Amino acid sequence: MMHRGRYGAVAQFFHWATAVFVLVAFTFGPGGSEQRVYAHARDFDRQLHETLGLCVLALVVMRVLWRIVDTQPDPPQVSLWMRVAAKAVQWTLYLFLFALPLTAIVGAWLEGHPLTLLAGLEIPPFLGVSHKAGATVATIHTWLGDAILWLAGFHALAGLYHHFVLKDGVLVSMLPRWLPLRRSNGD
Repeated sequence: MMHRGRYGAVAQFFHWATAVFVLVAFTFGPGGSEQRVYAHARDFDRQLHETLGLCVLALVVMRVLWRIVDTQPDPPQVSLWMRVAAKAVQWTLYLFLFALPLTAIVGAWLEGHPLTLLAGLEIPPFLGVSHKAGATVATIHTWLGDAILWLAGFHALAGLYHHFVLKDGVLVSMLPRWLPLRRSNGD
């Protein structure tokens, strides 16, 4: 059976905006030791990274709320293992999208650092300082950042597999109508 329907423009916006923000945030993540992350020379990168991280958190909250009221296209007819894998990847991506910004916030605050956003806006720590715990949470944040890129890459490859091998329209369902890509089987 052919996959029918598309995600709406709002769902597509949330999907692609989240993907772009995560990728740019990863690119500008200062990474490394606490001294490197909070070095004056890294202020812009850190501020952009933290601003985008909070945008990702806001987007994923809105995305989940939208998903509750929005209708999704019919799922393709695939084997049980593919359905299970797709759901596992989808829910793991959502978990990471919440966990990444939250671990960044908690790690920074436990280390005694405010969140510093673009334009110099600071959100002071609301947690007591526990430097060792903060460093541990910051390390978890780094691991999650790497993991979400690997998982998102796998997700993208699965979309391409659906398009070019299964020819079921899954990839097209998440693309805006103005893109020239159509189902690869000519439908």
